[in-house]
Amino acid sequence: MAKAIMIQGTMSGAGKSLLTAALCRIFRQDGYRTAPFKSQNMALNSYITADGLEIGRAQALQAEAAGIEPSALMNPILLKPTTDVGSQVIVNGKVLDNMRAAEYFRRKKELIPDIRKAYQQLSEMYDIIVVEGAGSPVELNLKKDDIVNMGLAEMLNIPVLLVGDIDCGGVFAQLLGTCSLLEPHEQSYVKGLIINRFRGDRSLFQDGIDILQQRSGKPVLGVVPYIQHHLEDEDSFSRRLEKNYNSGVIDIAVVHFPKISNFSDFDVFSQYQGVSVRYISEAEQIGNPDLLILPGTKSTISDMMWMRETGLEQAILALAQRNIPVFGICGGFQMLGESISDPLSAECGGIIKGLGLLPCRTVFQTDKTQKRTNGMFYEINGFFSCLSHAKYYGYEVHLGVTICENALLTESVGCYSQNIAGCYVHGIFDSEDVCGALIRALYAAKGLSYHGEALDRKAHREQQLDILADIVRKNLDIPKIYQIMEEPI
Repeated sequence: MAKAIMIQGTMSGAGKSLLTAALCRIFRQDGYRTAPFKSQNMALNSYITADGLEIGRAQALQAEAAGIEPSALMNPILLKPTTDVGSQVIVNGKVLDNMRAAEYFRRKKELIPDIRKAYQQLSEMYDIIVVEGAGSPVELNLKKDDIVNMGLAEMLNIPVLLVGDIDCGGVFAQLLGTCSLLEPHEQSYVKGLIINRFRGDRSLFQDGIDILQQRSGKPVLGVVPYIQHHLEDEDSFSRRLEKNYNSGVIDIAVVHFPKISNFSDFDVFSQYQGVSVRYISEAEQIGNPDLLILPGTKSTISDMMWMRETGLEQAILALAQRNIPVFGICGGFQMLGESISDPLSAECGGIIKGLGLLPCRTVFQTDKTQKRTNGMFYEINGFFSCLSHAKYYGYEVHLGVTICENALLTESVGCYSQNIAGCYVHGIFDSEDVCGALIRALYAAKGLSYHGEALDRKAHREQQLDILADIVRKNLDIPKIYQIMEEPI
């Protein structure tokens, strides 16, 4: 059976996901077969495994850090919010149902056997499991029947490291408050504290470490500095989504839908010199971008209505009239078409007019497309001719079938019309062929030449994971963590 360690946080966004990824890479470097595990994740950034199952994007990154193929065993329950009070519930990689929050909380104990089975299978396959919690372990109104924080630690008998984010302030209240709100039997599972995202001179924080250790009775196992990285973040807590200004030669604007999903599709652009990505949610913010992207969304029809109500629709149509290139992915691709209909109420029912910029129409069905894909762009006219015959890879995860009348874009579903293009492939820009060609074309459209390298996202992520692991190894007491995994709780 595998040894295990669990990373819990004082709140959402404390850095659990990246620390889990770092430990997965460190243990792999040390020669251990390692896998990540998160019993329940709530995320709109998802990933499709090789066998067509859907998991949280963070667990896919953690598996990559561990050097293994992502599996639905690593994230048996995924909640994808569809409204403020409801989510699509995905169990073992497949859609179970759409549920309101109250219904899910009534039924979630039914899913404990799925959690146990997934963890047991991983434990038989690997030497070490790095388990990630969710949110805070002391949301007192939610602690009953917990299946992702202390409830899971007790269920599987796993020691816990508690992480606090000093960058957002109040780290003493975070860590000491969390420890004090844990029940006595829960406190015995917490074997150490971690300070995350520290800026400045660590030696000046020694008094703080002493105070935390004295008052909590727990050792501080490390102070991890604030790490600048190009690895994807978790959903709405990503600080990248806050950026709405241009700081580069090339200005890429991405519409920040209320239910935006898989915004990690655009992380690759940050690797390119002079390229800036900003997120817009108001018509006044749209400005004069070199490229506008409509990303994926979990609620295509409602987000299309939101664009209409906010004036973004008219602003986008005005950009298109000025021959500014526009690219849509997944839900954004569906919006670029003539219509979106939902006859079976897979989302919210009804039919809505699209932007009318592409010769296609979408009909929602109850079956969800989940698959890996790769292929080549067709011969293309207009701005996106730069992508003709470029090779791409990625994955599809969507409701709906889109019928394209002509002007097919890729060997997967997609079409184009002069300066407008769209497809279903998440991660399509990760390919060196695709992103490199697009960046050079954007520079050329401004009468400039791009002299930097074309970069492959996969290779860059590997480099970033090694850098992350190196920094975390230097700032955490890794020998002590190994010791904790060996000792009885």
